Amino acid sequence: MSWGSGELVGALAFLLPGFVSAAIYHALTSHPKPSAFERVILALIFTAIVQAVEVAFGARVSWNPLWSVGTAAVVAVIVVLAVNNDIAHSILRWLTRLLRKLPWMGNFSITRQNSFASVWDSSFARYDGCYVVLHLTGQRRLYGWPDEWPSDPERGHFRITQGEWLTYGGSRPLDGVVGILVPGSEVEMVEFLRLDQDKERLHG
Repeated sequence: MSWGSGELVGALAFLLPGFVSAAIYHALTSHPKPSAFERVILALIFTAIVQAVEVAFGARVSWNPLWSVGTAAVVAVIVVLAVNNDIAHSILRWLTRLLRKLPWMGNFSITRQNSFASVWDSSFARYDGCYVVLHLTGQRRLYGWPDEWPSDPERGHFRITQGEWLTYGGSRPLDGVVGILVPGSEVEMVEFLRLDQDKERLHG
């Protein structure tokens, strides 16, 4: 089949919405990019979803690239919202707890998982809005507000503002420092603190 054939153009037009959705999904979630084959599979799944939405809304009478790409973008954003807010898995975990109240269900479980890529991601999502203490190599501790954090704890950087070094004798504010970048590979442990938590107890 030649590159200029109508069949190839038709195939690309058919797959375009799926690839648009997959690209948006990978750009807006912390899930690592899978292999090329798995990305094609994901694009095919998104293509099927977009096709179903277009059929449901009666838009498949004549193909319109703007409509298809727009539909693909909307579908992807809805999926991203569900993944980043753990919506689908939350519903399934709630259903599991509900069913376990029935005497004959025993330890029945639909899922114990969440939508996040790792416990690292789910912890930062769960404790969003908390100050942190980064325990660094060399027994150093940095307290501050996490403006940004890496998706992979072994790569990337934390960007900490309102930072203070914690010591056993007290804290040392980083006067004049707007923010500090900390390599994720230097962090051995992360503490999440409530906004109302007494910082003084951290010194001892």
